[in-house]
Amino acid sequence: MPTTERIVIVGIGADGWGGLTEPARAAVAFAEVVIGGARHLESLPDVDGQRRLAWPSPLRAGLPALFERLAGQRIVALASGDPLLSGIGATLIEMFGAERVSVLPAVSSVSLARARLGWPAESVAVVSVVGRDVHAVLRELAPARRVLVLSSDETTPAQLAALLTERGYGASRMTVLGDLGGAAESRLETTAATFAGSVPKLNIVALELAGPLLAGWAAGLPDDAYDHDGQLTKRDLRAAALARLTPAPGQLLWDVGAGAGSVGIEWMRAHPACRAIAVEANQARARRISDNARNLGVPALQVVCGAAPQALADLPPPDAVFIGGGLTTDGMLAACLTALAPGGRLVAHGVTMETEALLVAAYREHGGELTRIHVEHAAPLGSFTGWTPGRAVTQWALILP
Repeated sequence: MPTTERIVIVGIGADGWGGLTEPARAAVAFAEVVIGGARHLESLPDVDGQRRLAWPSPLRAGLPALFERLAGQRIVALASGDPLLSGIGATLIEMFGAERVSVLPAVSSVSLARARLGWPAESVAVVSVVGRDVHAVLRELAPARRVLVLSSDETTPAQLAALLTERGYGASRMTVLGDLGGAAESRLETTAATFAGSVPKLNIVALELAGPLLAGWAAGLPDDAYDHDGQLTKRDLRAAALARLTPAPGQLLWDVGAGAGSVGIEWMRAHPACRAIAVEANQARARRISDNARNLGVPALQVVCGAAPQALADLPPPDAVFIGGGLTTDGMLAACLTALAPGGRLVAHGVTMETEALLVAAYREHGGELTRIHVEHAAPLGSFTGWTPGRAVTQWALILP
């Protein structure tokens, strides 16, 4: 990024200029350029010689060119509430570094909402769907759970209501808080099943969830939670694999030969900051992975439709890799091992003698943990009940030293 003067990010509430602190007002007055949304810019008093610019669209793609043009000038960026709560603050700090960015926050919409509702911070999950798929809320579904949803616009509450009702959560209480902190502050109390009417563009939705427990966050969701054509890592094997892959906040998984995407999906369900890329050569399966990810509350899962290992070449480096298919492809195992940094984890599954031979050879060369997993399920056997065995799976797990 080009050299620039220090950037000051000023958080601004629904009350606009009138709600800013004196340091925030001074920062705006001193700036040569102020960048913000139309609503924020319109709330500011005129400053002689000061330029006012709207955020580029698309935002992230347009930021480098914008700041290239503004290099060397005193810049204030306006953001809603707390700029570091799902806001532009994190993006600018990532671009320029914390040493070049100052943040002057206002009270966040989340803090205002909790104050209006009397909800302690530790009792609430926060999900942002600003510019994102509203299906992300589905990860949080659980009876009696409280969730605050940062809305993208006035259409978000209706989308939420329809989605919750579809999933059996129509009895969930919805409180739509509009223009929090402003003169036009509003409050609409309803349920997901009965939601109707219009709400302000600037709103946050408080949910008190009421419905069945559909899926937990531990690894090993029921197989019927996924749409699949048989190419699915079954729940017991999936749980064993994820236990060794060790999902951790912020870390990235490659799910190679993803099939229905179950391993990558459950990696992302483990924590909201977990990231995953599913690599699948079959186009129909790749589309199915995206559908499964949305339905299970992790629509941000990235799907790459292509054949590995070639499709892995331009991907960001992973913290962990799961190989569920294609292990006998030339260069597959080597490419995945090479991509991992020290401390990275790899788990590979094989069901054929050929893949087992590869895994035995890898175990002899690299060490790790080699396991054969046999799973049997009870099923009718005439007038009795017997055990039906599945195919034995050889699992190799490695943590790079």
